[in-house]
Amino acid sequence: MEGKQTDRVRSSAWSNKTVRSLAAIIVVFGVFALGVNVGSGSLRLPSNSPSNSHLPATLDYTSVNDLYNTIKQSYNGKLTEQQLINGLKHGLAAATNDPYTTYFTPEEAKSFQSELNNTFSGIGAELSKSDDGFIQVIAPIAGMPAEKAGVRSKDIIASVNDKSTVGMSVDDAVKAIRGKAGTKVTLELVRSGAPVTITITRQTIQVPSVTTKTLDDGTAYVRIASFSSDTGESFNKVAAQLKQDGAKRIVLDLRNNPGGEVDAAIQVASQWLSEGATIMQEKRGGEVTQTYQSSGTASLKDIPTVVLTNGGSASAAEIVAAALHDNKQAYIIGEKSYGKGVVQQLINFKDGSELKVTVAGWYRPNGKNINHLGIEPDKKVVLSDADATAGNDVQLTAAQAYLLK
Repeated sequence: MEGKQTDRVRSSAWSNKTVRSLAAIIVVFGVFALGVNVGSGSLRLPSNSPSNSHLPATLDYTSVNDLYNTIKQSYNGKLTEQQLINGLKHGLAAATNDPYTTYFTPEEAKSFQSELNNTFSGIGAELSKSDDGFIQVIAPIAGMPAEKAGVRSKDIIASVNDKSTVGMSVDDAVKAIRGKAGTKVTLELVRSGAPVTITITRQTIQVPSVTTKTLDDGTAYVRIASFSSDTGESFNKVAAQLKQDGAKRIVLDLRNNPGGEVDAAIQVASQWLSEGATIMQEKRGGEVTQTYQSSGTASLKDIPTVVLTNGGSASAAEIVAAALHDNKQAYIIGEKSYGKGVVQQLINFKDGSELKVTVAGWYRPNGKNINHLGIEPDKKVVLSDADATAGNDVQLTAAQAYLLK
């Protein structure tokens, strides 16, 4: 997440911690986590959120020590002190009941950081929890093993290698799915109420965030697979080339884009929007804490543009879609987006561990928060399983037809 607000370091009251702001994507750390570090100026958050001001300055660990002593004396197995400390930290993050607030051990943090750079070993699918608590596929990455094997957005993962995912956290499911490149993992999926079993060969995955081509009718087609650290710079080059080539129409494909860095989203949106135009606002406790505005050259302003979305378009992808739509620079075709309207920060501790914590909600220029609601397209076009299998992209066809009217 980068506009002209490139790699801004956020200072705060937390000593010995580096703080970076996040537009929450659904983390699939290990399978696909396009995390979301938004550096940006200096941000000093209040020491307590309004809803947590009632909490004590420190916790009473008496009952925790009682539990520890009982485990120490009674557990029939070998434990280490570090295991128990990590368990406590994971538990504190889990106690928020927020699926996007996560503690990473130093080892987990290293894996997460590698995924922020769009390089990881796995199957290439974004996961989260469904509203009813099941492990769900948000989006397979285009061209990656999961998509090639037939994994679809909204698939429920019932088991991994015959191990049930009931009661699993997203991180635990990811760890079960991860593995060395070249090895296989079998997923039992539930799709529209029917079971589907798929075996996938894992591979090392490096995802280019921006690709472009010219369609047969002369329309410029740009796909952004994720908003990572290189997306802003890559898209700037694409925008400059489109301007130089005199592009008359643009399709911006954000389907199955699970999000990423807020600053990258700001930079992309800025290519269509006049300087100072509102892209999004952050709110904390009902109060606006930051307004993100266009800082680009608006080199693509007023070029007829269609944004393609579906249920796998989330977070930073939704920021761009909403910003262009609400500022009357794009028409949206496809299916309702995922609905991820929260802002997070990634806090690095001195031992190498990290906390990814939800700190605010983000709101589109029209004032709406899309969390759990998604963005409704201007024209709904459903890409059926049959069309997808046949390679018949009815959504892209609809976008071309709209632009040629």
